[in-house]
Amino acid sequence: MSTPPFGRCAAAMITPFSADGGLDLSGAQRLATHLVDRAGCDALVLSGTTGESPTTTDVEKTALVRAVVDAVGDRAKVVAGVGTADTRHTVALAEAAEKAGAHGLLVVTPYYSRPTQEAIVTHLRTVADATELPVMLYDIPVRTGEGTALTADSLRRLAEHPRVVAVKECSGDLLKSGLVMGDTELAYYSGSEELNLPLLALGAVGCVSTVANVAGRQVRGVLDAFAAGDTALAASRHRALLPLVEAVMHGVPGTVSVKALFQAAGLPGGPVRPPLLPADEALTERLTTALRAALTEPTPV
Repeated sequence: MSTPPFGRCAAAMITPFSADGGLDLSGAQRLATHLVDRAGCDALVLSGTTGESPTTTDVEKTALVRAVVDAVGDRAKVVAGVGTADTRHTVALAEAAEKAGAHGLLVVTPYYSRPTQEAIVTHLRTVADATELPVMLYDIPVRTGEGTALTADSLRRLAEHPRVVAVKECSGDLLKSGLVMGDTELAYYSGSEELNLPLLALGAVGCVSTVANVAGRQVRGVLDAFAAGDTALAASRHRALLPLVEAVMHGVPGTVSVKALFQAAGLPGGPVRPPLLPADEALTERLTTALRAALTEPTPV
């Protein structure tokens, strides 16, 4: 695919809240502008895992899309997370996101009720039929539950839908990813930071990155080096980011880590919503140390 449908370096953007836990739309606009204009991100994914979608309301999700689109305009793709365990609810969120100006939809496989592959495919097709927006499938079985990983056959079937154009790959199954990339035109985005470079080597077009919230230039630098054919530099940059990836993404949810770093730096983010708990002082110090080390690497121009 010559032109990635949702950019190459997509930040899985946190959802900023005010001190009292309310939605901070002005903070979201400031953060979105920073990520696009200064951090090298050409897409923003809202209301995903990092965006605390389980604890934001439908009204908040739609307001967030509208605010971020107003802030970044056409300078970046704005992808709205709309996936739920309920097909009708997901369709309603998709329709609201389209009206709010989203450029695309992120749709996670339905969770908890453990639908069959046929039911999952039907759910995702129904959502794709509901709007004119392109769809990124979100395959993350570690969160959606046993049996919900999209099979290679299901992905091939979904690729036949004209609006299903991409996959956010978080299943960790490189064999499946490689097979589906070889058989379809689906644009693959790495959703697991440590697999960004391996998936690029298989044919992925980019990543949806939590770490890009705090180190967007460094994440983008891996993609740029690989695209330029300098695989040694890409590998060096990828390895240099891994300590930060480990600190941010392993042990606590990435949302907790990013918001702790933002609070330490005085950036918009605010608290996490329960049941998540904020980072303690020791974790914040470890995160700050890891980020400082990552940012001392040469920054891509």
